[in-house]
Amino acid sequence: MDKKMTSGEIAKKTGVSQKAIRLYDEKGLLKPSDYSEGNYRLYDKEALLVLEKIIALKQIGFSLEEIRDSLVADKNMNIVESLNKQLEIMEAKKHEIERTIACIRTVLQREKDEPNWDSVADIVKMIQKDQGADERHFKALKHTADEVDWYVKIYNTLNLKEASRVLDLGCGFAKLWRNNWKYIPKMVAIDAYDLRGSWADNFEEFVEANKAELAEGTKIDFFFEDVEEEKTWDGLSGKESYDYIIAHYLFDFLKNIELLVERASKKLAAGGMFTCNGCDVSSGHAFWKEAFEEMKLDATFAIQKKERMQAKQDELVQMLGKYFGKVENVKLSCNMKYESADELFEMLCEKYSRDKKYFTQHEKTIKAYFEKKIAQQGAIIVPASSDFWQCSK
Repeated sequence: MDKKMTSGEIAKKTGVSQKAIRLYDEKGLLKPSDYSEGNYRLYDKEALLVLEKIIALKQIGFSLEEIRDSLVADKNMNIVESLNKQLEIMEAKKHEIERTIACIRTVLQREKDEPNWDSVADIVKMIQKDQGADERHFKALKHTADEVDWYVKIYNTLNLKEASRVLDLGCGFAKLWRNNWKYIPKMVAIDAYDLRGSWADNFEEFVEANKAELAEGTKIDFFFEDVEEEKTWDGLSGKESYDYIIAHYLFDFLKNIELLVERASKKLAAGGMFTCNGCDVSSGHAFWKEAFEEMKLDATFAIQKKERMQAKQDELVQMLGKYFGKVENVKLSCNMKYESADELFEMLCEKYSRDKKYFTQHEKTIKAYFEKKIAQQGAIIVPASSDFWQCSK
């Protein structure tokens, strides 16, 4: 291949367009080896090898700027590190695509008739919240420092009695029931409400596959209805009252929390329990405040978020008091364990997303502080707790 090739010839040989060849020239990635008498670009064997490298790196997702940098750095670049970084980027993109696909499918399942764009937008917002909650839960599972399963802790606070009638509003994946399957008492009747196209679909399949393991007389019935719709509660009005009404991790998805609480209070039997979770008023804020003060950085973000969450919590408790004579707090610990400063920094940015820009500006200081702590202690325990409220008439 001593003969030099024109841009058209090298394009044809590699399967790219001449326009792409010109772009690579403009970006400084692929310079011609020579020019013909008519001032046409000419390329030799070495240029062909460079072009093949450009095509390969572009195929696995590298930007043209990243490819240019790799061509300049050549043997000095850490290839394994670059590929691992690119793999992380592609995995994140794959995850986002899968989330989008799941979102579209759920919209189509929930809107059987011809939807309008307003209803689609509302559904998408709810699904995104749901997906975000799932991700936070999976990350919490990875870092939990407690030996007892979180949903076993919650279940144990209910003190569920035999022959109880239970209304589970927004049951979702239902780890409350899955993780305590063999401990649900006899003769318990659970009415599980959620939207079709949610994790409740999966729970319905789980119940069908595992119902033989339930205690004698215990059953779970599904109602795929919107718990904010009046017709849902009209349907509930003809049913017996419930000994337990559960609204865990539901309030973030509601347009009118108080209306649901009011309706639930009317369906609660005398001596029964309505239970919901509260806001993020945990000892975790104190942990971050102390850490940032030790780093000589501004800790206002932790103080302000705790104040905001406490105000929301106070409003919630006041509202619950309008419909229930007794509102009791149950505080459950959910300490998190971290052995990596990178993961701890990521959690910080997610927990206090408003202040991510400030954290990024001081990323080196923050990570160095926690790397030193991890080296000394082996791991860092971030203390935290969650508030649940048990209400009765």
